[in-house]
Amino acid sequence: MTAPIVVGCAATDAGRDAMALGARLAMATGAPLVLTFVLPADLRDVLPPATRGPQARAQAEEWLSDAAASLPASVSATTLVQDANSFAQGLVEAAHETGARLIVVGAANGGLRGRHRLGTVATELLHSSDVAVALAPEGSRRVLPAIGITRITAGIGLRAGAEALMDASIALARATGAELRIMSLVALDLPAGIAATESAAEHADEVYVHVRAALPPSIDADVVVGLGDSIEEAVRRLRWEPGEIAIVGSSRLADRRRLFLGSTAAKILRELPVPMIVVPRTPDALGQSQLQTTPTTTERREK
Repeated sequence: MTAPIVVGCAATDAGRDAMALGARLAMATGAPLVLTFVLPADLRDVLPPATRGPQARAQAEEWLSDAAASLPASVSATTLVQDANSFAQGLVEAAHETGARLIVVGAANGGLRGRHRLGTVATELLHSSDVAVALAPEGSRRVLPAIGITRITAGIGLRAGAEALMDASIALARATGAELRIMSLVALDLPAGIAATESAAEHADEVYVHVRAALPPSIDADVVVGLGDSIEEAVRRLRWEPGEIAIVGSSRLADRRRLFLGSTAAKILRELPVPMIVVPRTPDALGQSQLQTTPTTTERREK
């Protein structure tokens, strides 16, 4: 993976969570990090009150320098202080300027440990970015970078438009060397018992056939179906590894090459105990040309 990863940094726990996840991704893929501190026009909540003013940029540069020095020696990182009207806008502009295909941010303050809580920055990114966004749950800073990325779980269903997500998932699994798992969630408003079990089994078979037809011969993947009375319960019933990352696609309501967090993805996020990457509905969502050397599902059909 040669494209850099932009990490939204701030002198907060959320900023440290983002940096920790960025370090894990960098160590697993070899991608360089761009530690980015955004200075919005009003500086609200970005720097302590005592440092707001003319010295803000110098303070930000000093903090970024210390942050870069704290990274594992194997991680290559540069620092960037970005002026913008908002934190989210600054991160997207930083990605455009550096050629990054992924932005990493942390959860909002006040979230439960190991869970996601969307703040203003993440919400804005998830409804406007044309670059994939990785969300680090609260407490990610306590996860040792050496744990790496052990499994990629892709939330792929049977609806049209899943091909870009499939390609991005394959690319990320190849880049990290992680296992690939295809997840489909089923919320059944049915009495407990044989009816629900049979419905889940039929759905699992259908998803498996669909996935096997889309996967290249060199890639293997497990298919798992989460079953519950709700999407949230279905997520809770699945087993998640400490080194796992979930990846989902943008809503079909999104403009092409833009993110829009759909209702199902939002429900998944509320219960997910691992980082989540949301990718736009475009064939090069994570820069597959830089992530893998064999054709993606889209490329194979065009040949």
